[in-house]
Amino acid sequence: MKVSVIVLAYNHERFIGQALESILAQRVDFEYEVVVGEDCSTDRTREIVMDFQRRYPGRIVPLLRDKNMGAMRNMEATISACRGQYLALLEGDDYWTCEDKLQRQVDFLDAHPDYAICCARAQVMDERDTAHRVIFPQNPAGAYTIEDLLEGNFFATCTVMYHWGSVGAIPGWFREMKLGDWPLHALVAKSGKINLMDDVMAVYRIHPGGIWSSQQEDGRLKETARMLKALDEHLDFQYTVTIRRTIGHCQNGIAYFYLGMASAARQAGNRVETAKHLAGYLRNGGLKVASSRLAFASFTAYTLFGSWYEAIRKARRARRG
Repeated sequence: MKVSVIVLAYNHERFIGQALESILAQRVDFEYEVVVGEDCSTDRTREIVMDFQRRYPGRIVPLLRDKNMGAMRNMEATISACRGQYLALLEGDDYWTCEDKLQRQVDFLDAHPDYAICCARAQVMDERDTAHRVIFPQNPAGAYTIEDLLEGNFFATCTVMYHWGSVGAIPGWFREMKLGDWPLHALVAKSGKINLMDDVMAVYRIHPGGIWSSQQEDGRLKETARMLKALDEHLDFQYTVTIRRTIGHCQNGIAYFYLGMASAARQAGNRVETAKHLAGYLRNGGLKVASSRLAFASFTAYTLFGSWYEAIRKARRARRG
């Protein structure tokens, strides 16, 4: 088997048909399978997957969970069931827009054995703002390394193809994470380079039911930092300087998140909420971020002195004017 296409599906009733159709539309000269990890959805996702399996019995391989496993365990179990030399990933709420995506990526990896990953650009479709379409990433096409990847996850999972052979067993800590694609990319990239193609080959969909995108920004940043610490140890601290720098960016981002929430609460005139978010700012090392200390002092004064503080500020501005 040349390629296994992994589809992870959970409550994707509105999207799974389009995802599977985009895979079945691929024009290739090799054998491939579509392995669907259906994680005990509560909507019609499983029914739709089984309908596709009846229509394409030689292509669709459904893995139907008896109970919900969670995203990471479902991903690990689905990968374990694959037979392909190469793995392509597609979440059940995304889809491909290029009918020769698989063929072109296989051709590249066959011709370049020193590469472990081939990826492309994706169009980001946010259901909350359908008029605003972004192409991701904006990085130049070409070769990248695991060091580049550890500085930031710069490609969408729906565009990726892995050369899987040298990865081995997925480590136990992986299934405890809430962020799966970035560490998985890194596990593959430690054995070869990354090729970013210049074409837009997929649509990455953001919607309220998305497991990752529906989380608050501070939660995403905390989970990212936790994952990077586990990955750093797994990689025997070979890239610890890069990883720690990226963790530092996450921690700064968390501090700014709480500072932004404090600002919004102050604008709304809610001193209790302002104080709560300032406490979050302090808990997450906000005072280490020099550029935010002045804003913190301002919000603290407002929390402590309220309207008197605002009156003093206005009077000072008037005297300066």
